[in-house]
Amino acid sequence: MNGYSSHTLKLVNAEGRVSYVKWHFKTDQGIRNFTAEEASKLAGSDPDWATRDLFEAIKRKEYPIWSVYLQVMSEEQAKVAQGSILQDVTKVWPHPQFPLQALGRMILNRNPENYFAEVEQVAYSPGHLIPGIEASNDKMLQGRLFSYPDTHRHRLGANYQQIPVNRAKSLAFNQQRDGPMAVNGNGGPAPNYEPNSVGGAFSVAVVSSKKNENRFSVNGVVARHPVPLRDADFTQAGRLYEIQGPEAKTRMVSNVVGHLSAAKPHIRARQLAHFKRANPEMGKRIEQGILGRTSNRL
Repeated sequence: MNGYSSHTLKLVNAEGRVSYVKWHFKTDQGIRNFTAEEASKLAGSDPDWATRDLFEAIKRKEYPIWSVYLQVMSEEQAKVAQGSILQDVTKVWPHPQFPLQALGRMILNRNPENYFAEVEQVAYSPGHLIPGIEASNDKMLQGRLFSYPDTHRHRLGANYQQIPVNRAKSLAFNQQRDGPMAVNGNGGPAPNYEPNSVGGAFSVAVVSSKKNENRFSVNGVVARHPVPLRDADFTQAGRLYEIQGPEAKTRMVSNVVGHLSAAKPHIRARQLAHFKRANPEMGKRIEQGILGRTSNRL
């Protein structure tokens, strides 16, 4: 399958110039999916199918490859898009306006030697950014920058960054100290504050400001605002249905009907109104499918 960044990130060059970007990972193998019926059967008979298929493909040296692309938005374009596609993770950037730019490839060419140590203990976070890549003011991204490290501390412990799979490969380190399961010497006899006149490991880890780090001004009134439904909120959903082929449309309708038919009538009515607003044909087909299922139950 393809992979897409839901959030907007910033690329900052050596001169401090900013470009807003979204990442795209396009599978070189081609997209392949199970039908809902096939997936339901495998969930009971072989729930580890996908993990094993990936492991065995890499073991055979049939390495899965994704071509990597960027969509790029200038600061001037971002000012216009500030309240819509820049911050709204439910919206995609129009490709004619922001075409895909080829960047490279991502290849999975090694299996883990120990699944628990190298996979189950991994602590991914949107805050793990290398110099030159920064977070945008995407509201959901800003929330995740706080919540992910809290989750890792709860799941893996206060010193999860000392676990080999999460530890930085460079000599750089943070000034975190103490806590359960500290395994890196815990700073030795060095003082745990900076600056200090004693010297030691902690005294050289001076936090310096990056001259090319992006700075921006914000202003406005902080308040709670209701979020009204707009036609723009339904346009892309309707367009996604329109560009699918007949068989794909039928599968999508069937999948929605399978879930929505179990909802309470007043919930179904509200959701059907959303589908019809996105695309009248899609909404009508889903409604007819639900009526067929519910009438058969009576």
